[in-house]
Amino acid sequence: MGDRHEHHEHYHDDEHLHGGPVALEDNILWQMDNIELKSVGIDIGSAGSQVIFSLLKLKRFGEDLSSRYIVVSREVLYQSPIWLTPYVGRDRIDDRILAKMIKQAYEEAELTPEQIDTGVVILTGEAIQRDNARIIADLLASQGGDFVCASAGHNMEALLAAFGSGAAELSYRRNCRILNVDIGGGTTKFTVVEKGRVLDTAAIHIGGRLLVVDENQRVVRLDSGGEHIAGLLGLELRVGDVVSSEMMQQMASRMADAVIAIVLQQPLSEEVENLFLTSPLKHYGKFDGILFSGGVGEYVYNREDREFGDLGKLLGTFLRRRVDQEGFPWAWLPAGECIRATVVGASEHSVQVSGNTIYVSDPGLLPCKNIQVLHPDCDLGGNGPINPETLARAIRKHFTMFDLVEGEVQVALAFHWDGEPSYERVSSFISGLEKALPTTISNGIPLILVFDGDIAHTVGSILSEEKNLKNGIISIDGILLRDWEFIDIGRILKISGNVPVTIKSLLFK
Repeated sequence: MGDRHEHHEHYHDDEHLHGGPVALEDNILWQMDNIELKSVGIDIGSAGSQVIFSLLKLKRFGEDLSSRYIVVSREVLYQSPIWLTPYVGRDRIDDRILAKMIKQAYEEAELTPEQIDTGVVILTGEAIQRDNARIIADLLASQGGDFVCASAGHNMEALLAAFGSGAAELSYRRNCRILNVDIGGGTTKFTVVEKGRVLDTAAIHIGGRLLVVDENQRVVRLDSGGEHIAGLLGLELRVGDVVSSEMMQQMASRMADAVIAIVLQQPLSEEVENLFLTSPLKHYGKFDGILFSGGVGEYVYNREDREFGDLGKLLGTFLRRRVDQEGFPWAWLPAGECIRATVVGASEHSVQVSGNTIYVSDPGLLPCKNIQVLHPDCDLGGNGPINPETLARAIRKHFTMFDLVEGEVQVALAFHWDGEPSYERVSSFISGLEKALPTTISNGIPLILVFDGDIAHTVGSILSEEKNLKNGIISIDGILLRDWEFIDIGRILKISGNVPVTIKSLLFK
């Protein structure tokens, strides 16, 4: 992308209007096509939390004024230390201490919330399960202004890790299949990526901070996963108990064995299968390489030597030994981002304007804000028939991949349509929607459908007038969307009949 971004010191075409050269950044035409945004990403994880501020430079390519802006550079303004996520007891995050940490990050960055144009608050790992986690995230997002706030469940966190660690990009560049293993404080996530596409995700209840001790080896924090691993070893641990170094080594070794078993063995033992928090990984046979990320990944790659009174260093050391053993079948890939792999660096603003062949069943449905985009992997091109069952499976799979429950949350389903808009094909497409969204339909949740092809009014009309769907319908076209985006849809423009769509794209390091 960088080679497309031309640098000039001055813009000369209108010098005669000003009596001299005009600085490029002061030229109105340049300003229309170039944007700078200050952005913040706040990651609240089960073990660690962090803040990163970025300066984004965006450029609009193409002659169409509705074309999207592309990030051409990203400068890190400030990156906080990795803080241990503070807790009050076992089930609550200490919001006061967390607020002080984030306030400190703003102060050290010499920034104020008013100077931040956009951002994202992400809840990851076991932090989502804490009683007040979502309230904290919503509060941080509202204080910051126009922020995206998202909860990353186990599958979505695995996706974040694969993109944040660089595994997805590496698999694309090398045209190969990679297994990313992200080990955090409370969970371990597995992501299979091939040629840049995610094939599968899974998570188990193993992490570096399932057990935490103080300087006297007394247990000060014990998650249910830590209790389970200890129980497998015949140990009955409670908060306040004193544990030996040998006991902690036994627990870490057992966890490392489980991770390696998932990576290598088929079928899995019942003991290992019981660790899964999601459906197990499918069997993919040979991988071209394995890459570790997450806080424990720092120890696997010998990039961290400090201890934090937990199992992280032991677990990373044991994993390194297992992978270094002779006979390990897959290439050992160099470290990318480890502990910062799940940090979402920024949220990018760009604006597109819909086509004028849209369908909105009730103008009162607009505006709507911060709607998560799902772009199911389905082929709607050509003139061939559309299989409703295949389409429904693709939509349901995407809900699962992003840890969303169909019928409980409103999403924007985005589709690439460049095929024949015949009645038969559109009817089959709608049948697929009905099969994929039964709870959404029965719960009366409005449908938001976004197409890049000129099909929105036809789809909306058939849903409403022929299918007699009682749900609200927002069906728009002329908009290009993808996964990892959230959108705001504005009110219908009176003269043109279009709607403006603001797009906020999650960015990775």
